[in-house]
Amino acid sequence: MIHANLKKKFSCCVLAFLLFAIICVWKEKKKGTYYDSLKLQSKDFQVLRGLEKQAETSSSTQDPHRGSQALSSPRGPAKAKPEASFQVWNKDSSSKNLIPRLQKIWRNYLNMNKYKVSYKGPGPGVKLSAEALHCHLRERVNVSMVEVTDFPFNTSEWEGFLPKENIRTKAGPWGTCAVVSSAGSLKSSQLGREIDDHDAVLRFNGAPTANFQQDVGTKTTIRLMNSQLVTTEGRFLKDSLYNEGILIVWDPSVYHSDIPKWYQSPDYSFFENYKSYRKLHPDQPFYILRPQMPWELWDIIQEVSPEEIQPNPPSSGMLDHNECKI
Repeated sequence: MIHANLKKKFSCCVLAFLLFAIICVWKEKKKGTYYDSLKLQSKDFQVLRGLEKQAETSSSTQDPHRGSQALSSPRGPAKAKPEASFQVWNKDSSSKNLIPRLQKIWRNYLNMNKYKVSYKGPGPGVKLSAEALHCHLRERVNVSMVEVTDFPFNTSEWEGFLPKENIRTKAGPWGTCAVVSSAGSLKSSQLGREIDDHDAVLRFNGAPTANFQQDVGTKTTIRLMNSQLVTTEGRFLKDSLYNEGILIVWDPSVYHSDIPKWYQSPDYSFFENYKSYRKLHPDQPFYILRPQMPWELWDIIQEVSPEEIQPNPPSSGMLDHNECKI
């Protein structure tokens, strides 16, 4: 009886040990897969860095003044280290260059069509010169704001909230604009003075200037914000960052929907926070971008793109570039 109990205990110990060993092997295997994916991400990052360096080099070559400013130092010109370049995309590239997995993701994203895009215009692949494209943008993209005469903003519920002055009396025309990225790559760029030298400086969302003046400047002429920030960012109503320059908020709408239709189902319902802000800062210029404008811009991007693009309204960066037209 004693021997039987010992055998049973021994068997249980062996089984427990085997189970523990299997779990350890499984964890190590999983860890190895994780590290492999990290290595792949690291390689991708190196490729992107190579492209950035290549772009910086070509930019310095095209503009000798910028190049000399960036490379000069009290000790004399530094010797440029040879950088490995990786060409992963060129003018002939398309979605067909993507690996099958990414092609599938791209097709699925196109088919989702959250904003019910039904483009009927020319293209894709229309060839336009830079000058013709510029004229195209001026003629077809109406950079304008929601006005007090637009329904339902002309009702008693909105009385006194929208700015009375047209934005064009507050802004522009400008000779030069600096559209300042929110990317971390601006850190240590020492571009602050050059940015502030422009007639207008356009910034995005919650990108700060405090503690980064040397790199991003101090001037803010327009701050373009998405509705998600205005709706969900708790500090929006309190932070002095949002009390300078002209504020503009935009919200994605269904493809080319008019103002009443968009108002019924916004992507982010920012309206109450907008009103709260206007009560706190009635003298701060704060406008709402007309919802059709992003899609007017999207139509042109689709027209000149070599293939179908994502059925999403353009990002804040693309919209801000066009607001220099104001």
